[in-house]
Amino acid sequence: MNFDNFLTILKKVIDICLVWLVLYYVLKNVRKNVKFSLLFKGILAIVFIKVLSDYFGLTTIGLLFEYLISWGPLALIIIFQPEIRNVLEQLGKTQLLGRHKVLSVTEREKIVSELGIAIDYLRKNRIGALIVIERDTSLSEYIERSKKLYAEISNELLEAIFFPDNPLHDGGVIIQGDKITCAGAVFPTTVDMKFSKRLGTRHRAAIGISEESDCLAIVVSEETGRVSLAVGGKLNYNLSIDELKLMILDELMPKSETFVVESDEEEDIDEIN
Repeated sequence: MNFDNFLTILKKVIDICLVWLVLYYVLKNVRKNVKFSLLFKGILAIVFIKVLSDYFGLTTIGLLFEYLISWGPLALIIIFQPEIRNVLEQLGKTQLLGRHKVLSVTEREKIVSELGIAIDYLRKNRIGALIVIERDTSLSEYIERSKKLYAEISNELLEAIFFPDNPLHDGGVIIQGDKITCAGAVFPTTVDMKFSKRLGTRHRAAIGISEESDCLAIVVSEETGRVSLAVGGKLNYNLSIDELKLMILDELMPKSETFVVESDEEEDIDEIN
């Protein structure tokens, strides 16, 4: 094999890898975004009907869907322009080198402890709250439209922010690293019909922002005092304070640290055996 053949094969391999990378990213966003998943199902349905019409010789419906497939991409770009823009923004906002600050074990435990105290107080007093913890995907667009604080995390501050007479209590709080960055943030609500209509605005906003980013969204219900955590578009409903703290600690733990902990545990088991 000469150098030219090797270079040709290398180019083809790189080309295929790039196609698979784009396909992976598209499917990943389709899975996480409710609107895109519905759009993807609709496209599959149109293609399926077109194949059936060609197979059974249904000329009229086949011609109609042929026009639909020909002009469909242009129509989709116009109709779903906001969603396409959001996907491109997500690509730009994703921090390729990970979180802007990797928290130490002590910092994570302090944050979770302060959150646990504040949420327990809010829960017992039936005070509604929405607390969002940023991870790899930036939430700067929501921070820009809210009241900036940049303060140390404390249960007293969180309790004061969500006190009913506080002007900022209706919005959400965003935490970046070990700081409360802003309060009064407004988030998009989910459009996923699988969630109960009985869920309030805070719960739908928590699910909505967790669909658009990899954040953790903690909700305290004003009516029932129940505590929930939204992650990846899924709502973990009616958690105890201990369950919530364990879930947050687990979600905030860096992947590399998880591997280290697992390997340490395996060594301990081997020593016991």
